[in-house]
Amino acid sequence: MIQTENFYWYGLAATVYMVTCLCFSAIRWFHTCRTPRERQAYIWPDRKLQCVIYTHATLLLPYILNPNSEAAWILEKTYFPATYYTYCGILLLCFFGTVKQYEKRVIVSRTAAAITAIIMSPLVINAWIPGGILTTEQTDILTKAAAATGIVMMFYSAYAMWQVHRWMNEARDDNYSNPDDFPIAYARRVWLAPIIFTPILWPALIFDSPDIMAWMNIIQAILNIVLLINVLPAWRRAAILADAEEEEKECLSNEDQNEEPSVKEERLRQIAERIEIFIEKEKGYLNPHLRIEQVVNECGYNRTYVSAVFKERFGGFFNYVNCQRLNHYNEYVKLHPNITKEAAAQESGFTSYQSYYKVRERMKDKS
Repeated sequence: MIQTENFYWYGLAATVYMVTCLCFSAIRWFHTCRTPRERQAYIWPDRKLQCVIYTHATLLLPYILNPNSEAAWILEKTYFPATYYTYCGILLLCFFGTVKQYEKRVIVSRTAAAITAIIMSPLVINAWIPGGILTTEQTDILTKAAAATGIVMMFYSAYAMWQVHRWMNEARDDNYSNPDDFPIAYARRVWLAPIIFTPILWPALIFDSPDIMAWMNIIQAILNIVLLINVLPAWRRAAILADAEEEEKECLSNEDQNEEPSVKEERLRQIAERIEIFIEKEKGYLNPHLRIEQVVNECGYNRTYVSAVFKERFGGFFNYVNCQRLNHYNEYVKLHPNITKEAAAQESGFTSYQSYYKVRERMKDKS
């Protein structure tokens, strides 16, 4: 049973948590600047889903209003271990899976969400209806089921973490020379979230303690603020603008529909010429961390046009840059027969020989 002498503290702590969740959701929904507003599906592929997930904190309103309610307390103590791993797994796979076009994320995430919803729905309804609708035996069974769900979802979030970590390794091998560059810096900040949250999700359920839950709510509120600070600034997403072919074609079509063909062709020719000068003659490909944004800055045109030229005339940014690197590697080895493979790879714009080998095999698969 809940101790009544501190009920105001329990409700206040839960209120602080819910308010930070709603603030998080509102800011994520309305905070945009020009670039994200124009291409928000690629800047923030998880933005709407993240907003919806954080509004789920309102399900805990019965506990905020009446911490002495047994039904509300059961919902409160089971909610976090049963749902947070699901939320973390969904958000990790949604954001990074969208960037990587990982289609399995949809089926896996929907399955996890459905399992959690089925288990938690009776407890939510029981808490929201005055007096409750479940017997003590039914409540005990659902409490154990919620705990079991939390354990199962730990494996789901672990899968999501493993997948993101694998993509992080792939991104390092790509040397950022890809218009669909994986947001590795952002991934490093958030991929361990399920592990970070674990110590504060289970104690209240295990010890059946509202006091522990109150502190858990405060800590989670603080972590909400920290997470918001990490994901909010739009300028940190400059490197993860996806190279959306359909969107870019549509943009080009809209911008060029009233333009003379000769003018458009001359502009594309100038961009292609500047790309060749920067990548080949100035040996820009030797920069192992070359990004398309650097080429865009050199060309003086917007990313849409530069990306289009890369696709239409050079077979894509990744292909073109790494083709130059591979050719440079072959010529360098011929001129320096005694050099090690590792050194030759690094002299050719690769971070390592392993990176060279993986790019070479990837280019073979495309040819």
